[in-house]
Amino acid sequence: MKKILFLLPVIILWTSCSEEFLDRKNLYQRTDESYFQTPEDVQEMLAGAYSALTFDVGQCHMMLLSDVLSDDCFGGGDNGGDIDGYQRTDNFTVNDPNYYAELFDGGWEGILRTNLIIKRFDQVEYEDQEEQNRDLGEAHFLRAYFYFRLSQNFGPVPLRLLPDADDLERATPEVMYGQIGSDLKKAIELLPSTPYQNIPAVAARLGHATKWAAEAMMARVFLFYTGYYQQTELPLAEGGSVTKAQVIDWLEDCINNSGHDLLPDFRNNWPYSSVPGYAMVANYDLEWAGEEGGNYETIWAFKYSPYAGYTTPDQQLRYANLHNLYVGLRDQSYLPFGRGWGLATVNPQLWESFEEGDVRREGSIINMWDTESPDDGEIAANYNWGGSTATFVQHQETGYFQKKYNPIYDWNADSSQLQGIWYLKYNAPASADFMLWSMQDDVIIRFADVLLMSAELGSPNAAAYFNRVRERAGLDPIGSPTLDDIKRERRHEFALEGLRYHDLLRWGLDYAETAIEAANGVPIRNNGVELEYTVDFRPETGGFLPIPETQILLSQGKLKQTPGW
Repeated sequence: MKKILFLLPVIILWTSCSEEFLDRKNLYQRTDESYFQTPEDVQEMLAGAYSALTFDVGQCHMMLLSDVLSDDCFGGGDNGGDIDGYQRTDNFTVNDPNYYAELFDGGWEGILRTNLIIKRFDQVEYEDQEEQNRDLGEAHFLRAYFYFRLSQNFGPVPLRLLPDADDLERATPEVMYGQIGSDLKKAIELLPSTPYQNIPAVAARLGHATKWAAEAMMARVFLFYTGYYQQTELPLAEGGSVTKAQVIDWLEDCINNSGHDLLPDFRNNWPYSSVPGYAMVANYDLEWAGEEGGNYETIWAFKYSPYAGYTTPDQQLRYANLHNLYVGLRDQSYLPFGRGWGLATVNPQLWESFEEGDVRREGSIINMWDTESPDDGEIAANYNWGGSTATFVQHQETGYFQKKYNPIYDWNADSSQLQGIWYLKYNAPASADFMLWSMQDDVIIRFADVLLMSAELGSPNAAAYFNRVRERAGLDPIGSPTLDDIKRERRHEFALEGLRYHDLLRWGLDYAETAIEAANGVPIRNNGVELEYTVDFRPETGGFLPIPETQILLSQGKLKQTPGW
């Protein structure tokens, strides 16, 4: 079965300064007013909105940025070009005024498309009420997510709820998050309460938002807003608010009725567990849950495609997951881990913070220091420190690399060559280009997150939910987990999954500054030269990224730069 890709529909919106011309019927192009006639039209535009989720390719991949901004990773890479920007991101010193433009633009692409759907939805005739509610619920979910992603990264942005809205000034946090909360509440109310396993043609619906994803996302938004802005409730645009008790009830619904659950083995979430020749797979009898409907722990994920390319419109680079390429071992590969750019090298302090016996440590991180490891010892013994050639060198090298999103290789059919597992599985048209081989899902919400968010919010079942996650990791239960216990558990459960930085921010800027600057003095190597890592968090920015200068110029200065930049 092919990986799912949400392809972008082409809709041409016609404008003219001539009123006479506007009165004429357009025989060749469809406007947004004439486009939305059938459920299929809505679903085509929804596909375009989902497509915008991966608009921010490469240097602006939002999970990768979050890892590098956090205390868990350093910038890595080499000493030139776009990759150098990750080292500047890591140290909060990016000097390119438009470095994060793709992340910003991708959010607005998605917002425009969901605004079009919501504006024109009432003119579409549906025969199936559940299908009608589902499609509108997905549109509200996606709009909330795009606004939340922008606001987490840049602070509140202009709030535009119509395709032609011209609001150019930042919304207040209350107004911004009020709209996000309202959209998510509508999504929860509209999306069907169908257990995961009972969704018709579940494989065909992978990547689509569900009620369970909306309930979990509401909890994530609530925790960020109330934590970062020191509030007790999440406002709603129509008035009123969402309370902590409501969020706990929604999470209880997800836990008890969604059909989602923890996989028995944490490591089976990740593609490395699909390679029989990898020692860890043999040692623990691992079996990857896959990405075609079998992984019931994944609540929502971005989908990628084997049809990435460089040259034609239907072969866009962003169809592949460049996250994998960027964190791969720099110019070298060892079964099952493939080559890449060596970004987001792992802070040794993360490795050291795990309890002994926690399977998530070796399940999340490759340790190049431990040549005696039964899982990765052979890789460590052969690893080429400093890069394998004079041109491909490694900066901020720590000896620790990401495992969850590393590009994964295996032997081809006749065992003559190592190739990307996605290329082998789907016979991708990209041929033998290792830069296009990866199409691993970006998992945005796992069931483990639902359990730990519920525990953090103070559910009556907090200890039980917390210990379900902990016991799966091979650790003893804790009778009455504290907030500090939950913080540590989140760091280890979701290590290198793009959640840590925004967790730090919502727990307080002082907390974030202390955690991030604790890495000062950690030994690193640049091109094999031993140095000490340095970082200087900038609380005056609020932890947010700078608005691209192009957007400020387009607004004629009405959109103000993020304070501190």
